[in-house]
Amino acid sequence: MGEVALRPIADADLDALFEMMRDPESLRMAAFVAEDPDDRGAFDAHMAKIRARPDVTNRVITLDGRLVGSIAAFVIDGETEVTYWIDRAYWGQGIAGRALGLLLELVSVRPLFARAASDNLASLRVLQRAGFTITGTDAGYANGRRAEIEETILRLDEAGARP
Repeated sequence: MGEVALRPIADADLDALFEMMRDPESLRMAAFVAEDPDDRGAFDAHMAKIRARPDVTNRVITLDGRLVGSIAAFVIDGETEVTYWIDRAYWGQGIAGRALGLLLELVSVRPLFARAASDNLASLRVLQRAGFTITGTDAGYANGRRAEIEETILRLDEAGARP
């Protein structure tokens, strides 16, 4: 496997991120996504907003220098959450877990929280391998499914990820 790294998002990354986040299968698995993933104006406005926030750590994920996803930690309702998105062409290669480990080294805030659609077993495994524990579930409307679904809530209290 190649080298997974994180770097700050550059303006030149936005086209690739927008396209990646429009993949129908990825949208279904992520579930809690933008209302209209084809709305480039809304995407650009959202990215500008989060890139300007000092309480957001937002990075692209690279594999051997090639952009393959994004990962972030952000504050919502006073709690810091993590989120990530891997280009579907790279699913199942351990990239999400390696990128999450790198993000956990950058973000020292604990506890950290994460949420995933309860049927997104791969994402739940990534989070649990990093040391997150399941604390409960919630239900919410998921734009990626056009339905209300269950999501699993996870929490990380430890100083860092498990190997």
